[in-house]
This record gives sequence, C-alpha cells and structure tokens, in this order.
Amino acid sequence: MNPISARLLNQQLICPQFSSPHEVVEWMGAMQAQDFRMMRWAVAMRTKRPSLKAFERDFNAGRIVRTHLFRTTWQLVAGDNLGWMLELCRDSAMRGLRSWMKSNRVSIPESEQEDVQLIFSDYLEKNRIALKADFAKVVADKGITMTDQRLSYHIRLAEYSGLLCSGDLFPNKNSYALVKDKLPGTRFLPREEALALLASKYFRSHGPATLEDFAWWSGLGINDCRKGMDAIGKELTSERWKGLELYSHKDGRTRGFRSGCVHLLAPYDEYLIGYKSRQVSLHPDHSHRAHNRSGIFWPVILQDGEVVGNWSAPAGKVSVDIFHPDATINEEALQKEIKRYNKFVK
Repeated sequence: MNPISARLLNQQLICPQFSSPHEVVEWMGAMQAQDFRMMRWAVAMRTKRPSLKAFERDFNAGRIVRTHLFRTTWQLVAGDNLGWMLELCRDSAMRGLRSWMKSNRVSIPESEQEDVQLIFSDYLEKNRIALKADFAKVVADKGITMTDQRLSYHIRLAEYSGLLCSGDLFPNKNSYALVKDKLPGTRFLPREEALALLASKYFRSHGPATLEDFAWWSGLGINDCRKGMDAIGKELTSERWKGLELYSHKDGRTRGFRSGCVHLLAPYDEYLIGYKSRQVSLHPDHSHRAHNRSGIFWPVILQDGEVVGNWSAPAGKVSVDIFHPDATINEEALQKEIKRYNKFVK
C-alpha cells in the first residue's frame, strides 16, 4: 500500500476527475473553509481547469454552501447535502458551541434566540442576502443591544437551527441567506442512512484513512463512526501500514500517480486537516511548519504528496520556503503549479 499516492488520487489532487467545483465538494463530502479567500483555491485546484468564476457560479447558485458543521468550524458542502448533514452533526456541534459560550460567559435564553432569529428572517425575506453588519443594524434598530461576539453566537445558532446558510460570494466578507430560499431542495435522511452515506463519502475521497481519522473529521462519536463504517462494510477493505489500520473504499483509486508532482495547498486543506494521522504525509519534526497547537493551519508545499515547505502570495506574487532538509524540489513542476495558481486568481 502507498497511502500517499492513494490520498493524492482520491482527494483529486492528481489526475482530477471533475470539471466543476460543485462536483469536487460533493465528492469530498465536506471541505474545511476557515480561510474565506483560499477555500476557493482549495476546491478549484481539484478540478480539471481551475476557475474562480466557476466557483462563484456554483456558490451563488447554492450548489456549494459555506456554513458551520463538523467540529463547530467552517465547512463547504454541496447544497443538497446540507439538510441531512446538519441533522447528523447538530447535537455534537451544539455541545461545542455551548462550551465556547460558557467559557466566554455568554448565555442566550431561548426567548432571545427566537426573537433575534425572527428579526434575521424578516430582514432576509425583504433583502435576500445580508452581511453581519446588516444584522447588527437591524437588531439595534429593534432596540436590542449586544456585543459583536454575542451577535456571532446568534448567527451560529441560526445556522444550527437550519435558518441561515451562506448567501452570495463576496471578496472578503461572508454573507447569509435563508436556507428555505437558497436551498429549497435540501434533503433529510434517517440517522442510520446518513451515517452510512457520510462514511462512504469520507473514505472514497480521503482513503486510505483510519477510524480515528473519520471520527476526527466528522466530529462524531467513535460509536457513531463505527456504525457508519459497519453499514458500508462491504465497500471497505483494510490494511495495516506502519501501525495504522487504514481503510480504503471500493470507489477509491490506486493508479495514476506520477512522481515529481508539486502542489501549493491552501491553509486548512483537506489533505492535512482531514486526518488525525497526519504523519502519513507530514513528518512530526515539521508539523509546527504546517500548523500550530491552536489549530491554525498555514499554506504548505507538497512534493510527491509530502509536506516540504511553505508558500505565500503577498501582493499577488508567490514566494516559497522549502524547509525539508532532504527535499529536492522539482523546479519545473513548481513553476507550473505557481502559473496555475496565478491564472486562477487573475
């Protein structure tokens, strides 16, 4: 088994199978979307021809939405999957949110939550989309005084209640829309069926991966994750690799890897954040160059699937820092990837 090449293939980082951003997000199940600008590259680089306009079209049409789901963090999901995914993760997400609120000494009574969500809904019935600043103004106009932090919690609660999701794509600010208007066809599934579908999506796009990887990625309890995997047991095969029990999906790919490939990964990219077992592609000695202990992930450079450096693009010019002492970077492949990124952002 070569888990690195299989992950590169199944994550659509080499020999991508899809043309549209929506197809990529649907295949991946969910994609981390903390970085509002770079999430676009994280999706687009997995398409055959990366296009910012194509991402914007799918986002504005609701084929892709950005909201808080797994691990109470920002995710991109296919619009028609939001309903059943939210139902599946709501309890664990709410526990995480309530914990944050408690640590910040914020308590929001149910009556206040209902009043504020009615204000959000009334505003969006008339205006279609809203920025956070719009919500702040309309709440203040109703005579309700609150801090910016409290307003953020109200927006998050409205997401978890199924009221709000992302609106249109703006350059630097998230916007919000009513789920009933943006995603009129969203579907819901029985919990057992949803667990099985989520497990299938994860292992086909992220495999080979461990049970613990799936639990980390989804934020669900280990027993729920086992149930999902057991339900698709005939679709999975397992193999021991360096002490890890790695599971692969029958729809996963193992052929097509070519040596010498270089990738400029966005911060929070699924290739790293989608696993608990990051040592497969990131040497423990270099983990501090990819992320810190607070969960902040930085842009990294892959050479043949292994993290070897960092990159940034201040003022639109890509700069690279190769930190892996044994890395011999493929300069031609690096320049090709830089050109691909520059073409995308223009």
